[in-house]
Amino acid sequence: MSAAPGRRPDPDDLLPPPVLARWSRRVADAAGPDCADLFAAAARRTLARTLHRLDDGSVFVITGDIPAMWLRDSATQMRPYVHLLAGDDGGELGALAEVVAGVVRRQFAFIAHDPYANAFNAAPNGNCHEPRDLGDDPWLWERKYEIDSLCFPFQLADQLAGAVGGRWADELFGDEFRIAARAAVDTLTTELDHENSSSYRFVRPDTTAQDTLARNGLGAPVAVTGMTWSGFRPSDDACVYGYLVPANLMAAHTLDLIAARLGDGETAARLGDGETAARARRLAAGLRAAVDEHGVVDHPHHGDIWAYEVDGLGSVLCADDANMPSLLSLPLVAGVDVADPRYLRTRGFVLSPDNPYYYRGALAAGPGSPHTPVDHVWPIALAVAGLTATDPDTASAMLRTIAATTAGTGYVHESFHVDDDSRFTRDWFSWADSMYCELALAVAGYPRAL
Repeated sequence: MSAAPGRRPDPDDLLPPPVLARWSRRVADAAGPDCADLFAAAARRTLARTLHRLDDGSVFVITGDIPAMWLRDSATQMRPYVHLLAGDDGGELGALAEVVAGVVRRQFAFIAHDPYANAFNAAPNGNCHEPRDLGDDPWLWERKYEIDSLCFPFQLADQLAGAVGGRWADELFGDEFRIAARAAVDTLTTELDHENSSSYRFVRPDTTAQDTLARNGLGAPVAVTGMTWSGFRPSDDACVYGYLVPANLMAAHTLDLIAARLGDGETAARLGDGETAARARRLAAGLRAAVDEHGVVDHPHHGDIWAYEVDGLGSVLCADDANMPSLLSLPLVAGVDVADPRYLRTRGFVLSPDNPYYYRGALAAGPGSPHTPVDHVWPIALAVAGLTATDPDTASAMLRTIAATTAGTGYVHESFHVDDDSRFTRDWFSWADSMYCELALAVAGYPRAL
Protein backbone atom coordinates (compact mmCIF):
# COMPACT_ATOMS: atom_id res chain seq x y z
CA MET A 1 0.00 0.00 0.00
CA SER A 2 1.45 3.33 -1.03
CA ALA A 3 -1.42 5.71 -0.37
CA ALA A 4 -0.56 8.93 1.47
CA PRO A 5 -2.79 11.54 3.12
CA GLY A 6 -4.59 13.71 0.62
CA ARG A 7 -7.22 16.41 0.41
CA ARG A 8 -10.57 16.70 2.14
CA PRO A 9 -13.65 16.69 -0.11
CA ASP A 10 -15.94 19.71 0.05
CA PRO A 11 -18.91 18.69 2.24
CA ASP A 12 -21.26 20.86 0.15
CA ASP A 13 -20.34 18.80 -2.91
CA LEU A 14 -21.12 15.57 -1.07
CA LEU A 15 -24.31 16.68 0.67
CA PRO A 16 -25.61 19.76 -1.21
CA PRO A 17 -27.25 22.33 1.08
CA PRO A 18 -30.70 21.88 -0.54
CA VAL A 19 -30.63 18.15 0.20
CA LEU A 20 -29.51 18.70 3.79
CA ALA A 21 -32.15 21.40 4.26
CA ARG A 22 -34.86 19.14 2.84
CA TRP A 23 -34.07 16.30 5.25
CA SER A 24 -33.62 18.71 8.16
CA ARG A 25 -37.16 19.98 7.58
CA ARG A 26 -38.45 16.43 7.62
CA VAL A 27 -36.65 15.74 10.90
CA ALA A 28 -38.06 18.96 12.34
CA ASP A 29 -41.58 18.01 11.28
CA ALA A 30 -41.20 14.58 12.85
CA ALA A 31 -39.31 15.40 16.05
CA GLY A 32 -38.89 19.15 16.48
CA PRO A 33 -36.33 21.84 15.62
CA ASP A 34 -33.76 20.84 18.24
CA CYS A 35 -33.48 17.36 16.76
CA ALA A 36 -33.27 18.85 13.27
CA ASP A 37 -30.52 21.28 14.20
CA LEU A 38 -28.39 18.53 15.71
CA PHE A 39 -29.02 16.33 12.67
CA ALA A 40 -27.88 19.04 10.25
CA ALA A 41 -24.76 19.82 12.27
CA ALA A 42 -23.77 16.19 12.78
CA ALA A 43 -24.43 15.13 9.19
CA ARG A 44 -22.26 17.92 7.81
CA ARG A 45 -19.57 17.59 10.49
CA THR A 46 -18.60 14.02 9.60
CA LEU A 47 -18.30 14.91 5.91
CA ALA A 48 -16.36 18.08 6.62
CA ARG A 49 -13.89 16.80 9.19
CA THR A 50 -13.31 13.03 8.92
CA LEU A 51 -12.79 12.28 5.21
CA HIS A 52 -9.43 12.37 3.43
CA ARG A 53 -9.13 11.36 -0.22
CA LEU A 54 -5.83 9.53 -0.71
CA ASP A 55 -3.57 9.52 -3.72
CA ASP A 56 -4.93 6.19 -4.97
CA GLY A 57 -8.52 7.53 -4.95
CA SER A 58 -9.61 5.65 -1.85
CA VAL A 59 -10.93 7.51 1.18
CA PHE A 60 -9.47 7.46 4.70
CA VAL A 61 -11.86 8.20 7.59
CA ILE A 62 -10.76 9.30 11.07
CA THR A 63 -12.94 8.57 14.10
CA GLY A 64 -13.30 12.22 15.06
CA ASP A 65 -10.92 12.86 17.93
CA ILE A 66 -8.40 10.14 16.99
CA PRO A 67 -6.38 10.47 13.73
CA ALA A 68 -6.77 6.80 12.75
CA MET A 69 -9.26 4.76 10.73
CA TRP A 70 -11.15 2.01 12.54
CA LEU A 71 -12.73 -0.48 10.14
CA ARG A 72 -15.87 -0.64 12.28
CA ASP A 73 -16.25 3.06 12.95
CA SER A 74 -15.61 4.13 9.37
CA ALA A 75 -18.38 1.82 8.14
CA THR A 76 -20.92 2.95 10.71
CA GLN A 77 -19.96 6.59 10.12
CA MET A 78 -21.15 6.12 6.52
CA ARG A 79 -24.48 4.38 7.28
CA PRO A 80 -26.74 7.48 7.28
CA TYR A 81 -25.30 8.65 3.96
CA VAL A 82 -26.10 5.29 2.36
CA HIS A 83 -29.71 5.81 3.47
CA LEU A 84 -29.68 9.19 1.73
CA LEU A 85 -28.23 7.59 -1.41
CA ALA A 86 -31.08 5.09 -1.45
CA GLY A 87 -33.51 7.99 -1.92
CA ASP A 88 -31.42 9.97 -4.41
CA ASP A 89 -33.82 9.73 -7.33
CA GLY A 90 -32.65 13.08 -8.71
CA GLY A 91 -28.99 12.13 -8.90
CA GLU A 92 -27.86 14.93 -6.58
CA LEU A 93 -25.57 12.73 -4.51
CA GLY A 94 -23.24 11.19 -7.07
CA ALA A 95 -20.15 12.65 -5.40
CA LEU A 96 -21.27 11.19 -2.07
CA ALA A 97 -21.67 7.73 -3.60
CA GLU A 98 -18.16 7.99 -5.02
CA VAL A 99 -16.73 8.87 -1.60
CA VAL A 100 -18.49 5.99 0.19
CA ALA A 101 -17.20 3.64 -2.50
CA GLY A 102 -13.73 5.04 -1.82
CA VAL A 103 -14.14 4.25 1.88
CA VAL A 104 -14.99 0.64 1.02
CA ARG A 105 -11.92 0.35 -1.22
CA ARG A 106 -9.67 1.59 1.59
CA GLN A 107 -11.29 -0.85 4.04
CA PHE A 108 -10.74 -3.79 1.69
CA ALA A 109 -7.10 -2.79 1.22
CA PHE A 110 -6.59 -2.68 4.98
CA ILE A 111 -8.21 -6.11 5.51
CA ALA A 112 -5.96 -7.56 2.83
CA HIS A 113 -2.94 -5.97 4.51
CA ASP A 114 -3.70 -7.37 7.99
CA PRO A 115 -7.04 -9.03 8.79
CA TYR A 116 -6.23 -9.00 12.51
CA ALA A 117 -5.87 -5.23 12.84
CA ASN A 118 -8.71 -2.97 13.93
CA ALA A 119 -7.28 0.51 13.24
CA PHE A 120 -4.90 1.87 10.60
CA ASN A 121 -2.87 4.90 9.60
CA ALA A 122 -3.32 6.78 6.34
CA ALA A 123 0.32 6.06 5.48
CA PRO A 124 3.11 3.86 6.89
CA ASN A 125 4.10 6.57 9.33
CA GLY A 126 4.45 4.46 12.47
CA ASN A 127 1.78 6.36 14.43
CA CYS A 128 0.15 4.12 17.01
CA HIS A 129 -1.90 4.05 20.16
CA GLU A 130 0.85 2.40 22.21
CA PRO A 131 4.39 1.92 20.83
CA ARG A 132 5.07 -0.96 23.23
CA ASP A 133 2.38 -3.20 21.74
CA LEU A 134 3.52 -6.46 20.26
CA GLY A 135 4.31 -5.78 16.59
CA ASP A 136 5.82 -2.89 14.65
CA ASP A 137 3.90 -2.59 11.35
CA PRO A 138 3.99 1.16 10.52
CA TRP A 139 0.55 0.97 8.90
CA LEU A 140 -1.15 -0.10 12.13
CA TRP A 141 -2.53 2.25 14.74
CA GLU A 142 -3.68 -0.77 16.75
CA ARG A 143 -3.88 -4.54 16.25
CA LYS A 144 -6.72 -5.63 18.48
CA TYR A 145 -8.47 -8.50 16.75
CA GLU A 146 -12.22 -7.94 16.65
CA ILE A 147 -14.55 -10.01 14.48
CA ASP A 148 -16.63 -6.97 13.55
CA SER A 149 -13.62 -5.43 11.76
CA LEU A 150 -13.92 -8.25 9.23
CA CYS A 151 -17.67 -7.73 8.86
CA PHE A 152 -18.62 -4.06 8.71
CA PRO A 153 -16.73 -3.27 5.46
CA PHE A 154 -18.47 -6.06 3.55
CA GLN A 155 -21.82 -5.00 4.93
CA LEU A 156 -21.16 -1.38 3.90
CA ALA A 157 -20.27 -2.51 0.39
CA ASP A 158 -23.45 -4.56 0.14
CA GLN A 159 -25.55 -1.69 1.51
CA LEU A 160 -24.03 0.78 -0.93
CA ALA A 161 -24.60 -1.54 -3.87
CA GLY A 162 -28.20 -1.98 -2.79
CA ALA A 163 -28.66 1.77 -2.55
CA VAL A 164 -27.04 2.83 -5.82
CA GLY A 165 -26.38 -0.34 -7.84
CA GLY A 166 -25.37 -0.04 -11.46
CA ARG A 167 -21.91 1.33 -12.12
CA TRP A 168 -20.66 0.69 -8.60
CA ALA A 169 -20.85 -3.11 -8.80
CA ASP A 170 -17.55 -3.45 -10.68
CA GLU A 171 -15.75 -1.02 -8.37
CA LEU A 172 -17.10 -2.45 -5.12
CA PHE A 173 -16.80 -6.13 -6.03
CA GLY A 174 -13.57 -6.45 -7.94
CA ASP A 175 -10.24 -8.02 -7.08
CA GLU A 176 -9.89 -5.93 -3.90
CA PHE A 177 -13.15 -7.42 -2.65
CA ARG A 178 -12.13 -10.97 -3.60
CA ILE A 179 -8.75 -10.70 -1.83
CA ALA A 180 -10.28 -9.17 1.30
CA ALA A 181 -13.10 -11.73 1.33
CA ARG A 182 -10.65 -14.60 1.16
CA ALA A 183 -8.59 -13.06 3.98
CA ALA A 184 -11.72 -12.69 6.12
CA VAL A 185 -12.89 -16.27 5.51
CA ASP A 186 -9.39 -17.61 6.20
CA THR A 187 -9.08 -15.66 9.45
CA LEU A 188 -12.53 -16.54 10.78
CA THR A 189 -11.81 -20.19 9.95
CA THR A 190 -8.43 -20.18 11.67
CA GLU A 191 -10.00 -18.74 14.80
CA LEU A 192 -12.40 -21.69 15.10
CA ASP A 193 -9.50 -23.30 16.98
CA HIS A 194 -7.69 -20.36 18.48
CA GLU A 195 -5.74 -22.43 20.99
CA ASN A 196 -4.06 -24.66 18.42
CA SER A 197 -4.27 -22.95 15.03
CA SER A 198 -3.81 -19.22 15.61
CA SER A 199 -0.55 -17.28 15.70
CA TYR A 200 -2.34 -14.11 16.86
CA ARG A 201 -1.15 -12.59 20.13
CA PHE A 202 -1.75 -9.19 21.70
CA VAL A 203 0.32 -7.86 24.57
CA ARG A 204 0.16 -4.33 25.94
CA PRO A 205 2.49 -3.96 28.92
CA ASP A 206 1.70 -2.20 32.18
CA THR A 207 -2.02 -1.75 31.53
CA THR A 208 -5.42 -2.95 32.75
CA ALA A 209 -6.88 -6.37 31.96
CA GLN A 210 -9.31 -4.70 29.55
CA ASP A 211 -6.46 -3.57 27.29
CA THR A 212 -4.40 -6.73 26.87
CA LEU A 213 -4.81 -10.50 26.59
CA ALA A 214 -3.88 -13.01 29.28
CA ARG A 215 -1.41 -15.87 28.88
CA ASN A 216 1.22 -13.84 27.05
CA GLY A 217 -1.29 -12.51 24.55
CA LEU A 218 -3.18 -15.73 23.79
CA GLY A 219 -6.28 -14.84 25.80
CA ALA A 220 -8.36 -16.79 28.30
CA PRO A 221 -8.77 -20.53 27.56
CA VAL A 222 -11.55 -21.65 25.22
CA ALA A 223 -12.78 -24.99 23.91
CA VAL A 224 -13.45 -25.73 20.26
CA THR A 225 -17.19 -25.14 19.81
CA GLY A 226 -17.73 -24.26 16.14
CA MET A 227 -17.83 -20.55 17.04
CA THR A 228 -15.04 -18.21 15.95
CA TRP A 229 -12.84 -16.54 18.57
CA SER A 230 -12.41 -12.82 19.15
CA GLY A 231 -9.74 -11.17 21.29
CA PHE A 232 -11.61 -7.92 21.75
CA ARG A 233 -15.10 -6.46 21.77
CA PRO A 234 -16.21 -3.58 19.52
CA SER A 235 -15.46 -1.30 22.48
CA ASP A 236 -11.79 -2.35 21.99
CA ASP A 237 -11.95 -3.95 25.46
CA ALA A 238 -10.70 -7.52 25.83
CA CYS A 239 -13.31 -10.25 25.82
CA VAL A 240 -13.76 -11.96 29.17
CA TYR A 241 -14.59 -15.20 27.34
CA GLY A 242 -13.39 -15.76 23.80
CA TYR A 243 -16.63 -16.36 21.94
CA LEU A 244 -18.53 -13.11 21.45
CA VAL A 245 -22.05 -14.18 20.51
CA PRO A 246 -23.33 -11.06 18.68
CA ALA A 247 -20.09 -10.89 16.68
CA ASN A 248 -20.49 -14.54 15.68
CA LEU A 249 -24.02 -13.89 14.45
CA MET A 250 -22.80 -10.82 12.58
CA ALA A 251 -20.05 -12.91 11.01
CA ALA A 252 -22.54 -15.54 9.85
CA HIS A 253 -24.69 -12.87 8.19
CA THR A 254 -21.65 -11.24 6.59
CA LEU A 255 -20.36 -14.56 5.27
CA ASP A 256 -23.71 -15.15 3.58
CA LEU A 257 -23.38 -11.73 1.90
CA ILE A 258 -19.86 -12.58 0.74
CA ALA A 259 -20.99 -15.96 -0.56
CA ALA A 260 -23.86 -14.40 -2.48
CA ARG A 261 -21.49 -11.97 -4.23
CA LEU A 262 -18.82 -14.57 -5.00
CA GLY A 263 -21.17 -17.41 -5.83
CA ASP A 264 -23.97 -15.86 -7.89
CA GLY A 265 -24.52 -13.38 -10.70
CA GLU A 266 -22.12 -11.08 -12.51
CA THR A 267 -19.61 -10.74 -9.67
CA ALA A 268 -19.17 -14.51 -9.47
CA ALA A 269 -18.73 -14.77 -13.22
CA ARG A 270 -16.16 -11.99 -13.21
CA LEU A 271 -14.13 -13.09 -10.17
CA GLY A 272 -14.54 -16.86 -10.42
CA ASP A 273 -14.02 -17.72 -6.74
CA GLY A 274 -16.69 -20.30 -6.08
CA GLU A 275 -14.40 -22.07 -3.60
CA THR A 276 -14.35 -19.08 -1.24
CA ALA A 277 -18.12 -18.69 -1.67
CA ALA A 278 -18.69 -22.32 -0.69
CA ARG A 279 -16.37 -22.01 2.31
CA ALA A 280 -18.17 -18.86 3.42
CA ARG A 281 -21.56 -20.58 3.23
CA ARG A 282 -20.37 -23.57 5.24
CA LEU A 283 -18.75 -21.38 7.84
CA ALA A 284 -21.88 -19.24 8.20
CA ALA A 285 -24.03 -22.30 8.78
CA GLY A 286 -21.52 -23.68 11.28
CA LEU A 287 -21.39 -20.44 13.26
CA ARG A 288 -25.17 -20.29 13.57
CA ALA A 289 -25.37 -23.92 14.67
CA ALA A 290 -22.62 -23.36 17.24
CA VAL A 291 -24.32 -20.26 18.64
CA ASP A 292 -27.55 -22.25 18.97
CA GLU A 293 -25.68 -24.97 20.86
CA HIS A 294 -23.33 -22.92 23.02
CA GLY A 295 -24.48 -19.29 22.98
CA VAL A 296 -28.07 -19.56 24.23
CA VAL A 297 -29.02 -19.60 27.91
CA ASP A 298 -32.21 -20.01 29.91
CA HIS A 299 -32.37 -16.82 31.94
CA PRO A 300 -34.49 -17.03 35.12
CA HIS A 301 -36.34 -13.77 34.35
CA HIS A 302 -36.30 -13.63 30.55
CA GLY A 303 -36.25 -17.22 29.33
CA ASP A 304 -34.38 -18.41 26.26
CA ILE A 305 -31.95 -15.59 25.29
CA TRP A 306 -28.57 -15.14 23.65
CA ALA A 307 -25.60 -14.80 25.98
CA TYR A 308 -23.03 -12.09 25.31
CA GLU A 309 -19.88 -14.20 25.70
CA VAL A 310 -19.10 -17.87 26.34
CA ASP A 311 -15.93 -19.97 26.35
CA GLY A 312 -17.25 -23.46 25.59
CA LEU A 313 -15.92 -24.58 28.97
CA GLY A 314 -19.03 -23.71 30.95
CA SER A 315 -18.47 -19.99 31.53
CA VAL A 316 -21.20 -17.61 30.38
CA LEU A 317 -21.51 -13.83 30.49
CA CYS A 318 -25.07 -12.54 30.37
CA ALA A 319 -24.73 -8.85 29.55
CA ASP A 320 -24.66 -6.48 26.61
CA ASP A 321 -22.21 -3.74 25.69
CA ALA A 322 -23.22 -0.45 24.12
CA ASN A 323 -21.23 -0.81 20.90
CA MET A 324 -22.23 -2.59 17.71
CA PRO A 325 -22.30 -5.49 17.23
CA SER A 326 -24.32 -5.90 20.39
CA LEU A 327 -27.18 -8.20 21.19
CA LEU A 328 -29.48 -5.19 20.93
CA SER A 329 -28.18 -4.40 17.43
CA LEU A 330 -28.67 -7.87 15.91
CA PRO A 331 -31.44 -6.71 13.53
CA LEU A 332 -29.06 -4.03 12.20
CA VAL A 333 -25.93 -6.16 11.78
CA ALA A 334 -26.93 -9.82 11.73
CA GLY A 335 -30.15 -10.03 9.73
CA VAL A 336 -32.24 -10.96 12.78
CA ASP A 337 -35.91 -10.00 12.53
CA VAL A 338 -37.01 -7.39 15.07
CA ALA A 339 -40.02 -9.63 15.79
CA ASP A 340 -37.94 -12.77 16.36
CA PRO A 341 -39.09 -14.21 19.73
CA ARG A 342 -35.56 -14.87 20.98
CA TYR A 343 -34.49 -11.40 19.97
CA LEU A 344 -37.44 -9.87 21.81
CA ARG A 345 -36.62 -11.84 24.95
CA THR A 346 -32.94 -10.88 24.66
CA ARG A 347 -33.91 -7.26 24.07
CA GLY A 348 -36.03 -7.35 27.21
CA PHE A 349 -32.99 -8.55 29.14
CA VAL A 350 -30.65 -5.94 27.63
CA LEU A 351 -33.03 -3.08 28.46
CA SER A 352 -33.48 -4.14 32.07
CA PRO A 353 -31.49 -4.02 35.31
CA ASP A 354 -30.62 -7.69 34.73
CA ASN A 355 -28.06 -6.42 32.22
CA PRO A 356 -25.13 -5.35 34.46
CA TYR A 357 -24.38 -2.44 32.11
CA TYR A 358 -27.89 -1.02 32.00
CA TYR A 359 -28.22 2.31 33.79
CA ARG A 360 -31.21 4.50 34.60
CA GLY A 361 -31.31 8.09 35.87
CA ALA A 362 -33.15 11.37 35.63
CA LEU A 363 -32.04 12.10 32.04
CA ALA A 364 -31.89 8.73 30.35
CA ALA A 365 -32.00 4.96 30.67
CA GLY A 366 -30.12 2.51 28.49
CA PRO A 367 -27.00 0.40 27.99
CA GLY A 368 -23.57 1.57 29.00
CA SER A 369 -20.22 -0.18 28.90
CA PRO A 370 -17.31 -1.23 31.12
CA HIS A 371 -15.28 0.89 28.68
CA THR A 372 -16.74 4.04 30.28
CA PRO A 373 -17.65 5.00 33.86
CA VAL A 374 -20.53 3.47 35.79
CA ASP A 375 -23.92 5.17 35.26
CA HIS A 376 -22.92 6.45 31.80
CA VAL A 377 -25.22 5.47 28.92
CA TRP A 378 -24.16 5.55 25.29
CA PRO A 379 -26.08 7.52 22.65
CA ILE A 380 -25.05 4.83 20.17
CA ALA A 381 -27.02 2.30 22.21
CA LEU A 382 -29.96 4.68 22.55
CA ALA A 383 -29.96 5.07 18.75
CA VAL A 384 -29.81 1.30 18.31
CA ALA A 385 -32.74 0.91 20.72
CA GLY A 386 -34.73 3.34 18.59
CA LEU A 387 -33.73 1.78 15.27
CA THR A 388 -34.69 -1.72 16.42
CA ALA A 389 -37.95 -0.77 18.12
CA THR A 390 -41.23 -2.02 16.72
CA ASP A 391 -43.11 1.17 17.58
CA PRO A 392 -42.31 4.65 16.23
CA ASP A 393 -42.84 6.34 19.59
CA THR A 394 -39.75 4.61 21.00
CA ALA A 395 -37.62 5.78 18.08
CA SER A 396 -38.82 9.38 18.51
CA ALA A 397 -38.25 9.26 22.25
CA MET A 398 -34.68 8.00 21.82
CA LEU A 399 -33.97 10.72 19.24
CA ARG A 400 -35.20 13.46 21.56
CA THR A 401 -33.26 12.03 24.50
CA ILE A 402 -29.99 12.10 22.56
CA ALA A 403 -30.63 15.64 21.30
CA ALA A 404 -31.39 16.82 24.85
CA THR A 405 -28.24 15.34 26.42
CA THR A 406 -25.33 16.98 24.60
CA ALA A 407 -24.68 19.36 27.53
CA GLY A 408 -25.24 22.23 25.12
CA THR A 409 -22.19 21.32 23.03
CA GLY A 410 -24.04 20.35 19.87
CA TYR A 411 -22.01 17.10 19.73
CA VAL A 412 -23.25 13.57 20.35
CA HIS A 413 -20.83 12.13 22.87
CA GLU A 414 -19.53 8.64 23.47
CA SER A 415 -21.35 8.43 26.81
CA PHE A 416 -22.93 10.69 29.42
CA HIS A 417 -24.01 10.34 33.04
CA VAL A 418 -27.66 9.43 33.40
CA ASP A 419 -28.21 12.28 35.89
CA ASP A 420 -25.83 14.91 34.50
CA ASP A 421 -25.01 15.17 30.80
CA SER A 422 -22.17 17.61 31.50
CA ARG A 423 -20.28 14.53 32.68
CA PHE A 424 -19.52 12.95 29.32
CA THR A 425 -16.72 11.08 27.56
CA ARG A 426 -15.08 12.17 24.26
CA ASP A 427 -15.65 15.69 23.03
CA TRP A 428 -16.25 14.50 19.49
CA PHE A 429 -17.10 10.97 18.41
CA SER A 430 -18.18 10.78 14.78
CA TRP A 431 -19.70 7.29 15.09
CA ALA A 432 -22.12 8.66 17.71
CA ASP A 433 -22.97 11.60 15.44
CA SER A 434 -23.73 9.22 12.58
CA MET A 435 -25.88 6.86 14.64
CA TYR A 436 -27.92 9.85 15.72
CA CYS A 437 -28.29 10.88 12.07
CA GLU A 438 -29.41 7.39 11.08
CA LEU A 439 -32.07 7.42 13.79
CA ALA A 440 -33.15 10.93 12.74
CA LEU A 441 -33.60 9.74 9.16
CA ALA A 442 -35.60 6.76 10.38
CA VAL A 443 -37.91 8.98 12.41
CA ALA A 444 -38.26 11.29 9.41
CA GLY A 445 -39.11 8.36 7.14
CA TYR A 446 -35.98 7.48 5.20
CA PRO A 447 -36.50 5.80 1.87
CA ARG A 448 -35.38 2.28 2.75
CA ALA A 449 -33.81 0.44 5.67
CA LEU A 450 -30.36 -1.06 5.04
